[in-house]
Amino acid sequence: MDVIFKAELESFLREDGLESHWPYWLSLPQDLVDCQIFIKSDLVLSGVPFFQGVFELLSGARSEELMGLRRYEGEKLIESKLPFFTFKMPFGVALTGERLALNLLSHCSAIATETRMLAERARPFGIKILETRKTLPGLKAFQKYAVHVGGGYNHRTTQTDVWMIKDNHKAYFGGIAEALDFFNKQGALYQNTIVEIHNFKELDDAMALGVKHFLLDNFSPEQIRKAVEMKKEGMIIELSGGINERNLEGYLILGVDAISVGSLTYSPKAVDLSLKIKRA
Repeated sequence: MDVIFKAELESFLREDGLESHWPYWLSLPQDLVDCQIFIKSDLVLSGVPFFQGVFELLSGARSEELMGLRRYEGEKLIESKLPFFTFKMPFGVALTGERLALNLLSHCSAIATETRMLAERARPFGIKILETRKTLPGLKAFQKYAVHVGGGYNHRTTQTDVWMIKDNHKAYFGGIAEALDFFNKQGALYQNTIVEIHNFKELDDAMALGVKHFLLDNFSPEQIRKAVEMKKEGMIIELSGGINERNLEGYLILGVDAISVGSLTYSPKAVDLSLKIKRA
């Protein structure tokens, strides 16, 4: 299995009580059964490597059948009453891993589905859709992976991937110039700096300081159009602040480079998948 997320999956299995009742786990029959995945709502499939990894950790063996499921990663799938994919697995492994595997597959697919919908609407305007750092502890890498599968782009993963001057930095240091000076003294030669902008005075100040990446937070569409008119060569204009599928249309403005959408990871609309077991 893919070792890059093995530790996380092992942690999830421990959380699921795998080590708390050995007699039960050992008593589960290990006869091969047919496992059928059903797509119960339209979705973009994401999370197959994690789904596969759960069962491979439990069985201790690589599943060549589940490798076949990977070709559907990132594909749009339609609701159907017929099984979408069937694979064989020992009954005890299938029963033990079913809920964790489906939870990861469903959550990643929900994120990828919503990301794809927004990304397709934004693409004609040359706008990229990003998530934010509003991710769930322990699931950050999984969630950012799902955004990528859905056709979105990843914002910074940690605080130090790129410096970002937010309102709390400005409040503590005394303004954009002082906060920028703090980050410049970190000595990170290749580090870009993003400044969160809340009004046109801040935009003017940041432009005068040579900032290139501006995050316009909670700007109205009218204010955004005005900011775009001020845009100079090499500048990046990113939007944030309550933008989602319901109001996205008003923010699809030529000249905007990116829109970061926190709800992609903290409240994606659920999708519905199920796994049914049949005796072979």
